[in-house]
Amino acid sequence: MVIGVLGLIAGFAAGGAILLGVLNWTLHRTVDAEALRTADAVARLAAEDALPDPLPVAGGQARVQVVDAQGRVRAASIDADRLVPMLPPDQFDRSGQHRAVVPGQRLGLEGPVRVVTVPAGTPADPLTVLVGRSLTDVRHSTEIVRTILLVSFPLLVALLAAVAWRVVGAALRPVEALRSGAAEITGSAGTGRLPVPASHDEIHRLAVTLNDMLDRLARARDRQRAFVSDAAHELRSPLTNMRTELEVAQRLGDRTDWPAVAADLLTDTERLSRLVDDLLLLARLDETTPPGRATGPVELGALLATVAGRYPSPPVEVTPVPEPLWTVGDPDDLHRILANLVDNAVRYARHRVVLAALPQPGTPYHLVTVTDDGPGIPAANRERVFDRFTRLDDARARDAGGAGLGLAIVRDLVRRAGGTIALTDPDPTQPADPSTGPGLHVRLCLPHLPHPDQD
Repeated sequence: MVIGVLGLIAGFAAGGAILLGVLNWTLHRTVDAEALRTADAVARLAAEDALPDPLPVAGGQARVQVVDAQGRVRAASIDADRLVPMLPPDQFDRSGQHRAVVPGQRLGLEGPVRVVTVPAGTPADPLTVLVGRSLTDVRHSTEIVRTILLVSFPLLVALLAAVAWRVVGAALRPVEALRSGAAEITGSAGTGRLPVPASHDEIHRLAVTLNDMLDRLARARDRQRAFVSDAAHELRSPLTNMRTELEVAQRLGDRTDWPAVAADLLTDTERLSRLVDDLLLLARLDETTPPGRATGPVELGALLATVAGRYPSPPVEVTPVPEPLWTVGDPDDLHRILANLVDNAVRYARHRVVLAALPQPGTPYHLVTVTDDGPGIPAANRERVFDRFTRLDDARARDAGGAGLGLAIVRDLVRRAGGTIALTDPDPTQPADPSTGPGLHVRLCLPHLPHPDQD
Protein backbone atom coordinates (compact mmCIF):
# COMPACT_ATOMS: atom_id res chain seq x y z
CA MET A 1 0.00 0.00 0.00
CA VAL A 2 2.82 2.43 0.92
CA ILE A 3 4.72 1.58 -2.27
CA GLY A 4 1.57 2.10 -4.31
CA VAL A 5 0.87 5.52 -2.75
CA LEU A 6 4.48 6.61 -3.24
CA GLY A 7 4.31 5.52 -6.86
CA LEU A 8 1.04 7.44 -7.26
CA ILE A 9 2.63 10.60 -5.77
CA ALA A 10 5.65 10.28 -8.06
CA GLY A 11 3.39 9.79 -11.07
CA PHE A 12 1.23 12.79 -10.23
CA ALA A 13 4.32 14.96 -9.58
CA ALA A 14 5.84 13.99 -12.92
CA GLY A 15 2.52 14.53 -14.68
CA GLY A 16 2.05 17.93 -13.06
CA ALA A 17 5.56 19.04 -14.02
CA ILE A 18 5.01 17.94 -17.61
CA LEU A 19 1.62 19.68 -17.68
CA LEU A 20 3.11 22.97 -16.41
CA GLY A 21 5.98 22.75 -18.88
CA VAL A 22 3.64 22.13 -21.82
CA LEU A 23 1.29 24.89 -20.70
CA ASN A 24 4.12 27.40 -20.30
CA TRP A 25 5.59 26.48 -23.70
CA THR A 26 2.16 26.77 -25.38
CA LEU A 27 1.40 30.16 -23.84
CA HIS A 28 4.83 31.53 -24.85
CA ARG A 29 4.28 30.33 -28.39
CA THR A 30 0.91 32.06 -28.42
CA VAL A 31 2.50 35.33 -27.26
CA ASP A 32 5.24 34.98 -29.90
CA ALA A 33 2.69 34.27 -32.63
CA GLU A 34 0.60 37.33 -31.75
CA ALA A 35 3.70 39.54 -31.58
CA LEU A 36 4.93 38.25 -34.95
CA ARG A 37 1.55 38.91 -36.59
CA THR A 38 1.64 42.47 -35.33
CA ALA A 39 5.24 42.91 -36.45
CA ASP A 40 4.52 41.49 -39.91
CA ALA A 41 1.59 43.86 -40.34
CA VAL A 42 3.72 46.87 -39.39
CA ALA A 43 6.54 45.61 -41.68
CA ARG A 44 4.15 45.57 -44.65
CA LEU A 45 3.14 49.14 -43.89
CA ALA A 46 6.82 50.11 -43.71
CA ALA A 47 7.48 48.49 -47.07
CA GLU A 48 4.68 50.53 -48.61
CA ASP A 49 6.01 53.71 -46.88
CA ALA A 50 2.63 54.08 -45.21
CA LEU A 51 3.52 54.03 -41.55
CA PRO A 52 0.93 55.91 -39.49
CA ASP A 53 1.91 57.80 -36.41
CA PRO A 54 1.09 56.60 -33.84
CA LEU A 55 1.09 52.94 -34.88
CA PRO A 56 -2.24 51.24 -34.29
CA VAL A 57 -2.08 48.43 -31.66
CA ALA A 58 -5.01 46.51 -30.19
CA GLY A 59 -5.01 46.17 -26.40
CA GLY A 60 -2.86 47.82 -23.76
CA GLN A 61 -0.37 44.99 -23.20
CA ALA A 62 1.70 45.57 -26.38
CA ARG A 63 4.28 48.14 -27.46
CA VAL A 64 5.46 48.70 -31.07
CA GLN A 65 8.44 50.63 -32.41
CA VAL A 66 10.02 51.07 -35.87
CA VAL A 67 13.77 51.72 -35.58
CA ASP A 68 16.12 52.74 -38.39
CA ALA A 69 19.71 51.75 -38.93
CA GLN A 70 21.00 54.55 -36.69
CA GLY A 71 18.83 53.34 -33.75
CA ARG A 72 16.35 56.19 -34.05
CA VAL A 73 12.66 55.50 -33.47
CA ARG A 74 10.84 56.35 -36.71
CA ALA A 75 7.37 55.41 -35.45
CA ALA A 76 5.82 54.01 -32.28
CA SER A 77 2.52 53.00 -30.79
CA ILE A 78 0.75 55.45 -28.55
CA ASP A 79 2.21 53.97 -25.31
CA ALA A 80 5.69 53.21 -26.62
CA ASP A 81 8.81 55.27 -25.99
CA ARG A 82 9.65 57.50 -29.00
CA LEU A 83 13.27 58.13 -28.02
CA VAL A 84 14.77 54.88 -26.69
CA PRO A 85 14.30 51.55 -28.52
CA MET A 86 12.97 48.57 -26.51
CA LEU A 87 16.20 46.73 -27.32
CA PRO A 88 19.59 48.29 -27.88
CA PRO A 89 20.66 48.03 -31.54
CA ASP A 90 23.48 45.65 -30.67
CA GLN A 91 21.02 43.12 -29.11
CA PHE A 92 19.00 42.27 -32.20
CA ASP A 93 19.87 41.03 -35.66
CA ARG A 94 18.61 43.30 -38.45
CA SER A 95 18.84 40.48 -41.00
CA GLY A 96 16.19 38.23 -39.43
CA GLN A 97 13.72 37.63 -36.63
CA HIS A 98 14.92 37.84 -33.05
CA ARG A 99 13.30 37.19 -29.67
CA ALA A 100 14.29 38.43 -26.22
CA VAL A 101 12.82 39.00 -22.77
CA VAL A 102 13.32 42.36 -21.03
CA PRO A 103 12.06 43.82 -17.74
CA GLY A 104 8.66 45.43 -18.03
CA GLN A 105 9.69 48.63 -16.23
CA ARG A 106 11.57 49.77 -19.33
CA LEU A 107 8.35 49.67 -21.36
CA GLY A 108 5.90 50.73 -18.71
CA LEU A 109 4.46 47.21 -18.29
CA GLU A 110 4.29 44.82 -15.34
CA GLY A 111 6.47 41.75 -15.24
CA PRO A 112 8.72 40.49 -18.01
CA VAL A 113 8.07 41.47 -21.62
CA ARG A 114 8.63 39.38 -24.73
CA VAL A 115 10.21 41.46 -27.50
CA VAL A 116 10.12 40.26 -31.13
CA THR A 117 12.08 41.94 -33.92
CA VAL A 118 11.26 41.67 -37.64
CA PRO A 119 13.31 43.36 -40.44
CA ALA A 120 11.41 45.86 -42.60
CA GLY A 121 11.96 48.78 -44.98
CA THR A 122 14.11 48.74 -48.11
CA PRO A 123 17.78 48.03 -48.70
CA ALA A 124 18.35 51.74 -49.04
CA ASP A 125 16.52 52.46 -45.81
CA PRO A 126 16.56 49.36 -43.59
CA LEU A 127 14.18 49.38 -40.67
CA THR A 128 13.42 47.01 -37.80
CA VAL A 129 10.01 46.50 -36.25
CA LEU A 130 10.06 45.76 -32.50
CA VAL A 131 6.95 44.42 -30.82
CA GLY A 132 6.85 43.87 -27.06
CA ARG A 133 4.08 41.92 -25.36
CA SER A 134 3.71 41.44 -21.62
CA LEU A 135 4.09 37.92 -20.18
CA THR A 136 2.00 38.76 -17.13
CA ASP A 137 -0.99 36.76 -18.37
CA VAL A 138 1.28 33.79 -19.05
CA ARG A 139 2.72 34.01 -15.54
CA HIS A 140 -0.73 34.34 -13.97
CA SER A 141 -2.12 31.40 -15.95
CA THR A 142 0.84 29.21 -15.00
CA GLU A 143 0.56 30.20 -11.34
CA ILE A 144 -3.17 29.43 -11.30
CA VAL A 145 -2.63 25.99 -12.81
CA ARG A 146 0.27 25.32 -10.40
CA THR A 147 -1.90 26.31 -7.44
CA ILE A 148 -4.74 24.09 -8.62
CA LEU A 149 -2.35 21.16 -9.01
CA LEU A 150 -0.74 21.70 -5.60
CA VAL A 151 -4.17 21.77 -3.95
CA SER A 152 -5.97 19.09 -5.96
CA PHE A 153 -3.19 16.50 -6.28
CA PRO A 154 -2.77 15.88 -2.49
CA LEU A 155 -6.55 15.65 -2.11
CA LEU A 156 -6.75 13.28 -5.06
CA VAL A 157 -3.88 11.14 -3.71
CA ALA A 158 -5.55 10.98 -0.30
CA LEU A 159 -8.88 9.99 -1.89
CA LEU A 160 -7.30 7.33 -4.09
CA ALA A 161 -5.26 6.02 -1.15
CA ALA A 162 -8.41 5.68 0.95
CA VAL A 163 -10.23 3.90 -1.89
CA ALA A 164 -7.23 1.62 -2.50
CA TRP A 165 -7.02 0.85 1.23
CA ARG A 166 -10.65 -0.25 1.27
CA VAL A 167 -10.30 -2.23 -1.96
CA VAL A 168 -7.09 -3.97 -0.86
CA GLY A 169 -8.59 -4.68 2.54
CA ALA A 170 -11.69 -6.20 0.94
CA ALA A 171 -9.51 -8.25 -1.43
CA LEU A 172 -7.34 -9.56 1.41
CA ARG A 173 -10.21 -10.29 3.79
CA PRO A 174 -10.74 -13.78 2.31
CA VAL A 175 -7.00 -14.40 2.66
CA GLU A 176 -7.20 -13.48 6.33
CA ALA A 177 -10.17 -15.84 6.66
CA LEU A 178 -8.08 -18.60 5.09
CA ARG A 179 -5.23 -17.86 7.49
CA SER A 180 -7.56 -17.93 10.50
CA GLY A 181 -9.10 -21.20 9.30
CA ALA A 182 -5.66 -22.73 8.80
CA ALA A 183 -4.62 -21.60 12.29
CA GLU A 184 -7.72 -23.23 13.80
CA ILE A 185 -7.09 -26.46 11.91
CA THR A 186 -3.43 -26.47 12.98
CA GLY A 187 -4.24 -25.63 16.59
CA SER A 188 -6.90 -28.31 16.94
CA ALA A 189 -5.06 -30.92 14.82
CA GLY A 190 -8.42 -31.61 13.25
CA THR A 191 -9.65 -32.27 9.75
CA GLY A 192 -11.65 -29.07 9.27
CA ARG A 193 -12.07 -27.18 6.03
CA LEU A 194 -11.04 -23.68 5.07
CA PRO A 195 -13.76 -21.11 4.34
CA VAL A 196 -14.46 -20.72 0.64
CA PRO A 197 -15.29 -17.14 -0.48
CA ALA A 198 -18.40 -16.64 -2.59
CA SER A 199 -16.54 -14.74 -5.30
CA HIS A 200 -15.30 -17.00 -8.08
CA ASP A 201 -11.81 -15.53 -8.29
CA GLU A 202 -8.24 -16.69 -7.66
CA ILE A 203 -8.75 -16.79 -3.87
CA HIS A 204 -11.86 -18.95 -4.35
CA ARG A 205 -9.87 -21.38 -6.47
CA LEU A 206 -7.03 -21.31 -3.92
CA ALA A 207 -9.44 -22.19 -1.09
CA VAL A 208 -10.96 -25.04 -3.13
CA THR A 209 -7.50 -26.38 -3.96
CA LEU A 210 -6.37 -26.17 -0.33
CA ASN A 211 -9.53 -27.96 0.83
CA ASP A 212 -8.89 -30.72 -1.69
CA MET A 213 -5.33 -30.98 -0.38
CA LEU A 214 -6.62 -31.17 3.21
CA ASP A 215 -9.04 -33.91 2.21
CA ARG A 216 -6.26 -35.90 0.57
CA LEU A 217 -4.04 -35.41 3.61
CA ALA A 218 -6.86 -36.50 5.91
CA ARG A 219 -7.49 -39.62 3.82
CA ALA A 220 -3.76 -40.38 3.76
CA ARG A 221 -3.56 -39.89 7.52
CA ASP A 222 -6.54 -42.18 8.05
CA ARG A 223 -5.00 -44.82 5.80
CA GLN A 224 -1.70 -44.51 7.63
CA ARG A 225 -3.38 -44.88 11.03
CA ALA A 226 -5.37 -47.86 9.81
CA PHE A 227 -2.25 -49.40 8.30
CA VAL A 228 -0.25 -48.92 11.52
CA SER A 229 -3.12 -50.28 13.60
CA ASP A 230 -3.58 -53.32 11.39
CA ALA A 231 0.16 -53.94 11.20
CA ALA A 232 0.46 -53.76 14.99
CA HIS A 233 -2.45 -56.17 15.34
CA GLU A 234 -0.95 -58.60 12.86
CA LEU A 235 2.47 -58.43 14.51
CA ARG A 236 0.94 -58.96 17.94
CA SER A 237 -0.69 -62.26 16.97
CA PRO A 238 2.49 -64.32 16.25
CA LEU A 239 4.29 -62.68 19.15
CA THR A 240 1.43 -63.60 21.48
CA ASN A 241 1.48 -67.17 20.21
CA MET A 242 5.23 -67.42 20.76
CA ARG A 243 5.00 -66.00 24.26
CA THR A 244 2.15 -68.35 25.17
CA GLU A 245 4.10 -71.34 23.87
CA LEU A 246 7.15 -70.39 25.93
CA GLU A 247 5.17 -69.70 29.12
CA VAL A 248 3.37 -73.04 28.88
CA ALA A 249 6.65 -74.82 28.18
CA GLN A 250 8.24 -73.09 31.18
CA ARG A 251 5.42 -74.20 33.48
CA LEU A 252 5.53 -77.79 32.25
CA GLY A 253 9.25 -77.98 32.89
CA ASP A 254 10.65 -81.43 32.15
CA ARG A 255 7.34 -82.59 30.67
CA THR A 256 7.67 -80.07 27.79
CA ASP A 257 7.95 -81.49 24.30
CA TRP A 258 10.72 -79.16 23.22
CA PRO A 259 10.91 -80.39 19.59
CA ALA A 260 7.20 -79.61 19.16
CA VAL A 261 7.63 -76.21 20.85
CA ALA A 262 10.58 -75.43 18.59
CA ALA A 263 8.54 -76.40 15.52
CA ASP A 264 5.64 -74.17 16.59
CA LEU A 265 7.99 -71.28 17.35
CA LEU A 266 9.69 -71.72 13.98
CA THR A 267 6.29 -71.59 12.25
CA ASP A 268 5.34 -68.39 14.07
CA THR A 269 8.78 -66.91 13.35
CA GLU A 270 8.43 -67.65 9.65
CA ARG A 271 4.96 -66.11 9.63
CA LEU A 272 6.30 -63.05 11.46
CA SER A 273 9.20 -62.77 8.99
CA ARG A 274 6.84 -62.96 6.00
CA LEU A 275 4.63 -60.29 7.51
CA VAL A 276 7.57 -57.95 8.14
CA ASP A 277 8.85 -58.52 4.60
CA ASP A 278 5.42 -57.70 3.16
CA LEU A 279 5.17 -54.55 5.25
CA LEU A 280 8.62 -53.39 4.15
CA LEU A 281 7.76 -54.09 0.51
CA LEU A 282 4.53 -52.07 0.75
CA ALA A 283 6.44 -49.20 2.36
CA ARG A 284 8.96 -49.22 -0.49
CA LEU A 285 6.19 -49.33 -3.08
CA ASP A 286 4.60 -46.25 -1.51
CA GLU A 287 7.82 -44.27 -1.84
CA THR A 288 9.59 -45.39 -5.01
CA THR A 289 9.21 -45.55 -8.76
CA PRO A 290 5.79 -44.64 -10.27
CA PRO A 291 3.92 -46.89 -12.73
CA GLY A 292 5.62 -47.63 -16.00
CA ARG A 293 9.14 -48.40 -14.77
CA ALA A 294 10.95 -50.54 -17.36
CA THR A 295 13.96 -52.64 -16.42
CA GLY A 296 14.25 -55.41 -18.99
CA PRO A 297 12.50 -58.04 -21.15
CA VAL A 298 10.83 -61.04 -19.49
CA GLU A 299 9.39 -64.06 -21.34
CA LEU A 300 6.01 -64.96 -19.83
CA GLY A 301 6.05 -68.67 -20.73
CA ALA A 302 9.32 -69.22 -18.87
CA LEU A 303 8.07 -67.11 -15.96
CA LEU A 304 4.90 -69.23 -15.64
CA ALA A 305 6.93 -72.44 -15.73
CA THR A 306 9.29 -71.13 -13.03
CA VAL A 307 6.45 -70.14 -10.70
CA ALA A 308 4.51 -73.38 -11.29
CA GLY A 309 7.65 -75.41 -10.54
CA ARG A 310 7.33 -74.51 -6.86
CA TYR A 311 4.08 -76.47 -6.58
CA PRO A 312 3.12 -80.08 -7.29
CA SER A 313 1.27 -80.85 -10.50
CA PRO A 314 -1.56 -81.23 -9.91
CA PRO A 315 -2.91 -78.91 -8.53
CA VAL A 316 -0.91 -76.30 -10.50
CA GLU A 317 -0.98 -76.72 -14.27
CA VAL A 318 0.48 -74.53 -17.01
CA THR A 319 -1.25 -74.20 -20.36
CA PRO A 320 1.36 -74.35 -23.14
CA VAL A 321 2.15 -70.92 -24.56
CA PRO A 322 1.73 -70.94 -28.37
CA GLU A 323 4.62 -68.53 -28.97
CA PRO A 324 7.17 -66.57 -26.92
CA LEU A 325 5.41 -63.66 -25.22
CA TRP A 326 7.71 -60.89 -24.06
CA THR A 327 6.88 -58.19 -21.56
CA VAL A 328 8.96 -55.48 -19.92
CA GLY A 329 9.43 -55.04 -16.17
CA ASP A 330 11.39 -56.05 -13.12
CA PRO A 331 11.76 -59.87 -13.14
CA ASP A 332 11.59 -60.03 -9.34
CA ASP A 333 8.41 -57.94 -9.29
CA LEU A 334 6.74 -60.08 -11.98
CA HIS A 335 7.76 -63.26 -10.17
CA ARG A 336 6.33 -61.88 -6.92
CA ILE A 337 3.05 -60.99 -8.66
CA LEU A 338 2.51 -64.49 -10.05
CA ALA A 339 3.74 -66.20 -6.88
CA ASN A 340 1.22 -64.29 -4.74
CA LEU A 341 -1.61 -65.04 -7.15
CA VAL A 342 -0.74 -68.71 -7.32
CA ASP A 343 -0.38 -68.90 -3.51
CA ASN A 344 -3.91 -67.54 -3.10
CA ALA A 345 -5.27 -69.85 -5.77
CA VAL A 346 -3.61 -72.96 -4.26
CA ARG A 347 -4.81 -71.98 -0.78
CA TYR A 348 -8.49 -72.08 -1.81
CA ALA A 349 -8.55 -74.40 -4.86
CA ARG A 350 -10.37 -77.75 -4.56
CA HIS A 351 -8.58 -79.71 -7.28
CA ARG A 352 -6.66 -77.61 -9.78
CA VAL A 353 -5.09 -74.25 -10.60
CA VAL A 354 -4.47 -73.37 -14.25
CA LEU A 355 -1.92 -70.80 -15.45
CA ALA A 356 -2.05 -69.44 -19.00
CA ALA A 357 -0.53 -66.63 -21.09
CA LEU A 358 -2.15 -65.40 -24.31
CA PRO A 359 -1.41 -62.61 -26.80
CA GLN A 360 -3.99 -59.86 -27.16
CA PRO A 361 -4.03 -58.76 -30.82
CA GLY A 362 -4.83 -55.11 -31.34
CA THR A 363 -3.81 -54.12 -27.80
CA PRO A 364 -0.44 -53.24 -26.27
CA TYR A 365 -0.84 -56.00 -23.65
CA HIS A 366 -0.39 -59.74 -23.09
CA LEU A 367 -2.97 -61.55 -20.96
CA VAL A 368 -1.92 -63.81 -18.08
CA THR A 369 -4.66 -65.76 -16.28
CA VAL A 370 -4.73 -67.69 -13.00
CA THR A 371 -7.87 -69.83 -12.65
CA ASP A 372 -8.90 -72.00 -9.70
CA ASP A 373 -11.97 -74.07 -8.82
CA GLY A 374 -12.30 -72.88 -5.26
CA PRO A 375 -15.19 -71.05 -3.53
CA GLY A 376 -14.50 -67.86 -5.48
CA ILE A 377 -15.09 -64.29 -4.36
CA PRO A 378 -18.47 -62.50 -4.58
CA ALA A 379 -18.53 -59.79 -7.25
CA ALA A 380 -19.26 -57.12 -4.63
CA ASN A 381 -16.01 -57.92 -2.79
CA ARG A 382 -13.63 -58.34 -5.74
CA GLU A 383 -12.31 -54.77 -5.53
CA ARG A 384 -12.17 -54.70 -1.76
CA VAL A 385 -9.83 -57.69 -1.54
CA PHE A 386 -7.04 -55.53 -2.99
CA ASP A 387 -7.11 -53.32 0.12
CA ARG A 388 -4.49 -53.95 2.74
CA PHE A 389 -5.30 -56.31 5.65
CA THR A 390 -8.61 -57.28 4.02
CA ARG A 391 -10.01 -60.72 4.84
CA LEU A 392 -13.38 -61.83 3.58
CA ASP A 393 -13.64 -64.52 6.28
CA ASP A 394 -12.41 -63.16 9.61
CA ALA A 395 -13.34 -66.37 11.40
CA ARG A 396 -10.94 -68.54 9.41
CA ALA A 397 -7.50 -69.41 10.74
CA ARG A 398 -4.90 -66.72 10.22
CA ASP A 399 -2.34 -69.27 9.19
CA ALA A 400 -4.63 -70.39 6.37
CA GLY A 401 -5.80 -66.97 5.33
CA GLY A 402 -2.63 -64.94 5.63
CA ALA A 403 -2.40 -61.31 6.74
CA GLY A 404 -4.41 -59.85 3.84
CA LEU A 405 -1.40 -58.21 2.16
CA GLY A 406 -0.80 -60.50 -0.81
CA LEU A 407 -3.30 -58.98 -3.23
CA ALA A 408 -2.46 -55.46 -2.06
CA ILE A 409 1.17 -56.12 -2.97
CA VAL A 410 0.09 -57.59 -6.29
CA ARG A 411 -1.96 -54.53 -7.21
CA ASP A 412 0.87 -52.10 -6.39
CA LEU A 413 3.43 -54.15 -8.31
CA VAL A 414 1.12 -54.46 -11.32
CA ARG A 415 0.59 -50.70 -11.39
CA ARG A 416 4.33 -50.15 -11.17
CA ALA A 417 4.82 -52.53 -14.11
CA GLY A 418 2.29 -50.53 -16.17
CA GLY A 419 -0.36 -53.27 -16.24
CA THR A 420 -3.86 -53.96 -14.91
CA ILE A 421 -5.48 -56.72 -12.87
CA ALA A 422 -9.10 -57.80 -12.45
CA LEU A 423 -11.03 -60.67 -10.82
CA THR A 424 -13.83 -62.37 -12.76
CA ASP A 425 -15.72 -65.65 -12.92
CA PRO A 426 -13.87 -68.47 -14.74
CA ASP A 427 -16.55 -68.84 -17.42
CA PRO A 428 -19.80 -66.95 -16.90
CA THR A 429 -21.54 -69.03 -19.61
CA GLN A 430 -20.90 -72.33 -17.81
CA PRO A 431 -22.67 -73.43 -14.60
CA ALA A 432 -20.45 -73.96 -11.58
CA ASP A 433 -19.55 -77.49 -10.53
CA PRO A 434 -21.24 -78.20 -7.16
CA SER A 435 -18.47 -80.62 -6.21
CA THR A 436 -15.82 -77.89 -6.42
CA GLY A 437 -17.01 -74.32 -6.38
CA PRO A 438 -17.63 -71.32 -8.62
CA GLY A 439 -13.89 -70.66 -8.80
CA LEU A 440 -12.01 -67.44 -9.52
CA HIS A 441 -10.41 -66.12 -12.71
CA VAL A 442 -7.60 -63.56 -12.33
CA ARG A 443 -6.93 -61.52 -15.48
CA LEU A 444 -3.51 -59.88 -15.49
CA CYS A 445 -2.61 -57.58 -18.43
CA LEU A 446 1.10 -56.82 -18.86
CA PRO A 447 2.72 -54.51 -21.45
CA HIS A 448 3.56 -56.09 -24.80
CA LEU A 449 7.18 -56.07 -25.91
CA PRO A 450 8.41 -57.27 -29.31
CA HIS A 451 10.90 -60.10 -29.30
CA PRO A 452 14.29 -58.70 -28.24
CA ASP A 453 15.93 -60.28 -31.32
CA GLN A 454 13.55 -58.46 -33.67
CA ASP A 455 14.51 -55.08 -35.15
